[in-house]
Amino acid sequence: MDGKTALKNFKQNLLQWLQTESLVSNSLALVVGVLTGLTIVFYDRLLEISHNSFYGILPDSPGYFIILLPALGGLIVGIIVHFFIHTRRYDIEEVIEATALHGGRMSAINAFMEVLASIVSIGSGGSVGKEAPVVLAGSGVGSSLSQILKIHGNRVKILIGCGAAGGIAAAYNAPLAGVVFAVEVILGELEASSFIPIVISAVFATLVSSVIFGVRTIEVSSYQLVNPFFESILYLLLGVLAGIVSAILLRALFGTHKVFDSLSIHPVIKPAVGGLFVGLIGFFYPQVFGVGYDVITDALNNGLALKLMLALIFLKIIAFSFTMGSGGSGGSIVPSLFVGAMLGGAYGSIVHGMFPMVTAESGAYALAGMGAVFAGTSRAPLASILILFELTRDYNMILPIMLACVVSNVVSTSFNSESIFTEGLHRRGFTIRKGREIDIMESLLVTDAMKHNVQTVSENKNVGALISLMQTSRHAGFPVLDSNGNLSGIVTLKDVRDKVGHDELNKTINEICTKDVEVAYPEETLNTVLKRLAAKDIGRLPVVSKTDRTKLLGIITRSDIVKLYDKKILAKVQRLQKEGT
Repeated sequence: MDGKTALKNFKQNLLQWLQTESLVSNSLALVVGVLTGLTIVFYDRLLEISHNSFYGILPDSPGYFIILLPALGGLIVGIIVHFFIHTRRYDIEEVIEATALHGGRMSAINAFMEVLASIVSIGSGGSVGKEAPVVLAGSGVGSSLSQILKIHGNRVKILIGCGAAGGIAAAYNAPLAGVVFAVEVILGELEASSFIPIVISAVFATLVSSVIFGVRTIEVSSYQLVNPFFESILYLLLGVLAGIVSAILLRALFGTHKVFDSLSIHPVIKPAVGGLFVGLIGFFYPQVFGVGYDVITDALNNGLALKLMLALIFLKIIAFSFTMGSGGSGGSIVPSLFVGAMLGGAYGSIVHGMFPMVTAESGAYALAGMGAVFAGTSRAPLASILILFELTRDYNMILPIMLACVVSNVVSTSFNSESIFTEGLHRRGFTIRKGREIDIMESLLVTDAMKHNVQTVSENKNVGALISLMQTSRHAGFPVLDSNGNLSGIVTLKDVRDKVGHDELNKTINEICTKDVEVAYPEETLNTVLKRLAAKDIGRLPVVSKTDRTKLLGIITRSDIVKLYDKKILAKVQRLQKEGT
């Protein structure tokens, strides 16, 4: 082979390699990572300017003026949202919705306007975190790049995932946590085509923000288990408490959302009202203002009193709920970490006071509590563990952190199956699992469609009375109750036809009814029940208590399921049409 032929083959191979899907995706991921890192650095600088602009006037103002600052910030946020964000508000749940339902399409302009609103909200003292804005900023970078390059299909979702991973990685100097957050929360599942680009984006975003510009978040002391066996039990109990507190935080947030949605005041004013309440809390407990990294650091370094930490658990939940529920802008990860640090710190102070020789200082429990409450609110235990691990760079506490996070996730899920990122979607009728919307039948439960007022028959009645009831009621089947009012079977028209002769109308229902009854439970999905009806070729199922199969709660029929399905489909179509206008 001569030199010209070899050079020609080399050029062809190089051209083919440059056009491969993996190289293109990885190159775009690198660009997204660098741009996201720069965006996060710029975002941090703007946050600093915003904070100084609001709080720089305090030395020359009356003491009570601090109450008005979050209200003023809320008013500015209300104006930005009302006049410049013309569709639904943007948050992490909208990024999840975009990747799961809309092929990764999202409005980059609205995302960046929401980031601007968050700068005002946080800078004025709004009790929120900065991770939702940084995820939005990173996702906006990925979305903008895909629009500029006219990219379509799955690659758009990958770029948004790259931006989200880069945002978390750059904000917390935690590339591993950024990758896992994008996989666990944004994309919902791990795919080979998306993993490598997301890793590349997270690495380069971290290099830009942390290595080049020196962005830092929380300073954490080093801790370790003093008595592994005994303390493991204590961390398990902390996980249970964190799961309960996580559920309280979720209900407080979305309950406050509901209250403000019902208020008959102009949307511009609502964030100001929420900010006023935050200001009133902050006047007495200024620790609830803003992101709160300094307060978290104090808890981790054993610098807060027990009573203060106990108070801040609930005051932070209230302040965060008022900020976000009223229409403020910001994130929920840092508030979850804050509440977890206060819970763990208070718990650690108590157990260390009781067992000083066999327990670590309260800061160790504050560290585990941070991860546990975040895991309980986010349903992302692996990301929670990794964020804490990357913050500490210390393997000594990884076991108690893992234990507390997993237990908290289980406990919180038992109260509410949705996370703080998907609850809003669920309330709008979308149930997202593994990055996709699950079938409507999987999102609806038997309790949504069942009839509670059930017409029943006694097993001691005769067949003649049963036939008369069928003729007058036009029902072809009834649950059968015994003398104690408990479910003993079900009788249908088919039972009458197959088991009763012309001269046997005096037979009791107990003699002809089906004793081995197929039942449904209120907590089951309609999809499960529909499959059961089809497998047995029957049209109805008694609904009973899961703890007592003889306790009749209602009945569900195939037609009940179809009617509810049609209703939900129609409502979703109408909602999507409305959102599109």
